[in-house]
Amino acid sequence: MPPAQPHHSSVIAVFCGARPGTTPEHTGLARKFGAALGRRGLGMVYGAGGVGVMGAAAEAALANGAAVTGVIPQDLHERERAQQAPGEIFVVRSMHQRKALMYRLSGSFAVLPGGLGTMDELMEVATWNQLGVHEKPVVLLNASGYFTPLLAFFDHMVAEGFLSADERRLVHAVSDVEDALDLLAPDSRVLDTKQPLAGSAL
Repeated sequence: MPPAQPHHSSVIAVFCGARPGTTPEHTGLARKFGAALGRRGLGMVYGAGGVGVMGAAAEAALANGAAVTGVIPQDLHERERAQQAPGEIFVVRSMHQRKALMYRLSGSFAVLPGGLGTMDELMEVATWNQLGVHEKPVVLLNASGYFTPLLAFFDHMVAEGFLSADERRLVHAVSDVEDALDLLAPDSRVLDTKQPLAGSAL
């Protein structure tokens, strides 16, 4: 059985890279997001990588009181250093099981900088919203402009007739961590905005 989590609607699945990227802004943003998530009393589900943007977000979330669950396939357990990953780690047999469990455990999806795996997860959960498989907020955290070219491509899809304007609005994009959490978990509240967040320095 998966580890216990807060109520479904207060758990956010975080999609992001197991690499740090070429600028410290990416891991800094991840730490800030994870810390703010924890301070709001939310739970986090992620891909159980102990490195890169993924590891930074989970570490900060756990340090600030979040219930953190990682889900990883057996064949990635060593590659992504799951033994160093923060939180309770649930090992599954395949990538399909990993994604299915993450989707089931969470009530919304935050997308931070990452590579092909992150794009795969983003496109799948957005498509599930489009098809009515689920109705869960999807928010890109675009603080550094990393997703700006992707957002422009979404607009191009609308212009070319492959995506409706309503479907385009299924994927939100914001630059501020607190704005992202307001969209992802509208009922959450910051416990103490004056107290520094552990691991939140950019």
